[in-house]
Parts: sequence; structure tokens; C-alpha cells
Amino acid sequence: MARSRKPEVTVAAPEATQTREGTPRLARTPLWAGWPRRWPEWAPAAAASCGAIYAVIEATWAVTGTTVPFTPHTPYAPMVQLTLAGLALATGVACLATRRRQLDRPGRTAVWGALILTTPVFAMGATGLPAYFVTLAAGAGLESATGLAHVLLSTAFTAVLVLVALSCRRRLAGTCPRCGQGHTGGHDAPLLHPRATTAPRRTRKLAYLLMCGMLPWAGAKTVWTLGGDAFGITAEKWKESNSGGSDTAKALAEAGIDVTVLAAGLGFSLVTGLLYPWGQVFPRWTLLLSGRRVPRLLPLIPAWLTGFGLSVYGVFLVIYAPLAAFGVLPAPEPDTDLGAPLSGTLWLAAFGGTAFGGLGFALLAAARSYAARSRPVCATVGQAAAEPTPTRAKPCDVASGTEADLG
Repeated sequence: MARSRKPEVTVAAPEATQTREGTPRLARTPLWAGWPRRWPEWAPAAAASCGAIYAVIEATWAVTGTTVPFTPHTPYAPMVQLTLAGLALATGVACLATRRRQLDRPGRTAVWGALILTTPVFAMGATGLPAYFVTLAAGAGLESATGLAHVLLSTAFTAVLVLVALSCRRRLAGTCPRCGQGHTGGHDAPLLHPRATTAPRRTRKLAYLLMCGMLPWAGAKTVWTLGGDAFGITAEKWKESNSGGSDTAKALAEAGIDVTVLAAGLGFSLVTGLLYPWGQVFPRWTLLLSGRRVPRLLPLIPAWLTGFGLSVYGVFLVIYAPLAAFGVLPAPEPDTDLGAPLSGTLWLAAFGGTAFGGLGFALLAAARSYAARSRPVCATVGQAAAEPTPTRAKPCDVASGTEADLG
């Protein structure tokens, strides 16, 4: 099957200034104005600062005996909090070491080992962010201020660790630490952003297939809101168990809309935005924003954070439900408020796992495609592509643009 060729796109290089020798040179911006473009330079220091703040807060909670929930019914042990504080400090030191231009092989091994081993640990602490978001959006109130603070600290620390690891990997590969392309000059020039495109058909099919996992779970929730019974749980029992929710949640339930189903609908909208051009350029119905470029990290950050947390939780439920049904793992305690039998509880857990996991992996797949399709390149790359060459060069699939953005 013949491969489709990428369409050739005309590249407009940014404004240039003339040097004494008459060679055009890209205009540079002051340091204070171009700090987003220099994120590979300040990311290690930011990671070290986040690690220090994280360590101080966790150690303070451990010493004072402050309760920080790990699960709704299980708090973090003080020893675990002190261990996390120590890991945060060690990881911050490793991030500062990445600023060195020359690292010997043992140094590179130590730095990469620290980043690879600790980043998933702090990322696990950020998996509860979607649950807090849904709870706050539903108006049900804040269950634990320390729990939310821990999740936000873990999220911020994980984000800067990913930036440090990305820039370090690109430096070791001999490419630009910001855009990942091989070019001369620094990495503080303006960025050229690609044209808005649709995700490949394979990616779209995969995302839609994964989101089909929400249908059984959303169907059961809708049945309860409409007065039916499912999994041995009656609509009356389900409404009684949710009677303590906010007025907004109650009003939606009376209309046959479950809050979690509504949140899943928002996730579906985010997935479609990542797959189609309107997620890169604001559509016409956005009025004043119509035609403007969508900031690249605006959809990517919630997609990455939510997708990671949902996928981990979904995989856990899908694995746990059958193992508990066959007696390999302890069965969950039936919810007395719902009055569900053990079989209904396990089926509900399995369908919840397919829903959360399906939406989470769909977000990750769509975000991966969006990140690749919207990745900007330094203007020096676009200028080189625009200069005529004696031989036929590979077309550069970027469009003009000078907005500062994180590569």
C-alpha cells in the first residue's frame, strides 16, 4: 500500500536583523520577555525548588502527625512521608546536575536512574487529581485540604521532572533541548507552529474504541437516575446514598443526569478536541478567540494528568474484580447504603474499571498524537527549510508563527 506524502507547506521565516558581515540573523528578545522559550535552562532549578518545598511540607506533616489521605480510608504513614521527602531532595539534586554540560558515564547513570525511578513515584501521588476535580465541580465540598495539597504538590513536581528529563535526553542526543530538532544557534528564538491537522485514522479508531468502555458504566448510572434497577441496586437506594450531595448534583439527578457521567462527557469532549483541528485553532463559535491558536499546553496538561490517573485506577479495578470474584484477593465489603450484593459490587467495579481505564487511555493516545502534531520548532529550523538548496529537500511541515510556547 503506497504511503501518503505529507503536503508541502510554505514556511515564512521570522523577521531578521543584519549583522556587520551582512548575514541575516534572527532577532532575539530580552531575557525577561523570552523566559518561556528558555524553559530548558530554568527547569532544573524549578525542579530543585519544587523538590525542596515538597520535602519541607511532607516532613512537617510527618513530624506534626497531620493526616494526609492515601485512599479515602487510609492515611499516609509518617515513615512513608519522610521517605518521600528524602526522595524529593535527592531528585532535586539530580535535576541540578543535569545543568552541567559534560557528565561522565557514572554521572549520567545516576541522574537518569534518579529521574526514572522517582518520577513514577511522584506521578502516583498525582493520580487523585481527577477525583478532587469531579468532587469540587459537583459542589460536594472539599474532603481533605491536606490531601488536595499533596496531590497538587505531586502534580507540580512531576510536571517539572518531565521537563527536566525531556531536555536532558535531547541534550544527550545532540539536538535542541527545546524543540528536539538538530540546528545551530541557541534555543531562545521564536517558535514556528505547524498547521492544524486531524489525527491519523488509526489513532481516532483507537480512541473511539477505548471510549466505548464507558458505555456499561454510564448506562447503569443513567438507569438509576431514571428510576430503574441495576446490579441489584434499586434507584431508591442509589438516590438515598447520594442525598448528601450538593444542590447541583441533586438537580442533575432529578433530570436524569449523573455528575460522574457529565464529567465523562467533558472527558469525551477533551479527547475529540485533541483529535481534530478545532483543538489547535479556536473555532468560530468561540467569538473573540475565533481563528487564534490554542495554547499547546492548555489541552495537554489536563489530558496527561487526568489520563494517567484514570488509566492507573481503571487497570487496578479491571484486575481486582475478577481476582476477588475467584477468591484470589479479598472481596470488598458490600456497601450497606446501596444494598448491593457481592456479585453486583464486583460487576460495578469491573465496569467502572473499563470506564475509567478506557477514558484514561483514550486521553493518553489522543494527547500523544496532539503533542506530535502540534510540536513547534525553533525558527532557525524554519529559516533553514525556507532557504533554497541546490538539491530537492524534504518539505518542512511547519507554518509561520512567532508566539512563545513550551516546545
